Amino acid sequence: MRADAAGGGPRALVVGDTLVDVVHPAGGDAGPVEHPGGSAANVALGLARLGRPVDLLGRLADDARGRRVADHLTGDGVHLAAGLLPASDDVRTPTAQAHLGADGGARYEFDLAWELEADDLACITAGEPPLVVCTGSLATALEPGATQVEGLLDALRPTTTVVLDPNLRPSLMGTPEEVRPRVEALVTTSDVVKLSDEDAGWLFPDRDPADVVRSWLGLGPALVVLTRGGEGALAVCAAGEVDEPGRTVDVADTVGAGDSFTGGLVDALWSEGLLGADRRTALAAVDLEVLGRCVAAATDVAAVTVSRPGADPPRRDELPRSGS
Repeated sequence: MRADAAGGGPRALVVGDTLVDVVHPAGGDAGPVEHPGGSAANVALGLARLGRPVDLLGRLADDARGRRVADHLTGDGVHLAAGLLPASDDVRTPTAQAHLGADGGARYEFDLAWELEADDLACITAGEPPLVVCTGSLATALEPGATQVEGLLDALRPTTTVVLDPNLRPSLMGTPEEVRPRVEALVTTSDVVKLSDEDAGWLFPDRDPADVVRSWLGLGPALVVLTRGGEGALAVCAAGEVDEPGRTVDVADTVGAGDSFTGGLVDALWSEGLLGADRRTALAAVDLEVLGRCVAAATDVAAVTVSRPGADPPRRDELPRSGS
């Protein structure tokens, strides 16, 4: 069910899961609280709040949760590239049960299906190509949607910067040995890759996460970034490395933190004029000063998000670097 087309001009496309996070506080004294979420939805919301035109290609049912998520996203300027699917016993808005630990970290359990509608995909490929496409997580892991997403990326790559965040969900994806080849195949055809230290540790339990991103740079991306929670981020490119420290904040929870970082990084690269296939050479030649600005900006965005409950990324005027 195709949604109405968005307006012209350079746009971002985010492809992937859109769902409701059912957050269970640590200790179990309080009941769960529901927040609109999903990796792709969080990235799209973050970009929209930073003022970027963005389309979200996901999957929502026309039920109470789906309508709430849709209103939440469109209210902040996200354009839904797919309409709500008729709800039924087999079609419902996905959920993620997020169980918080004492440190605010979250463990997830998912109830979802992932498949895209053929006419939505056709609309994307037939229209004006986006400046950048962001995907990863369940969108590139769960069939039949994962194969559809790979086909979409193949169609967009000649015109569009490809940003990948594996954002792994081990409970749904199989073993590291099963997942690793598919992830690394996607890395080879991406321009920008963001990997968390948790994901690196799961995929490669016997390797230093920093060594993983250094090796991934050799697979083809122009830029690979390792996020390390409160310890900041390490970014590697052809010119060298940037080690960005974390921010000192009171952590409410970490829901959506990595997604906020991804959105902040895309926004910063956009500001530097490094997005779009015609800027692929410039992106590959990015210098450390520019890279440092981009990673610092993304770290600022993530720091605001973890300071408040749920996936609640900041608007530009809430950032310490809002004037840059």
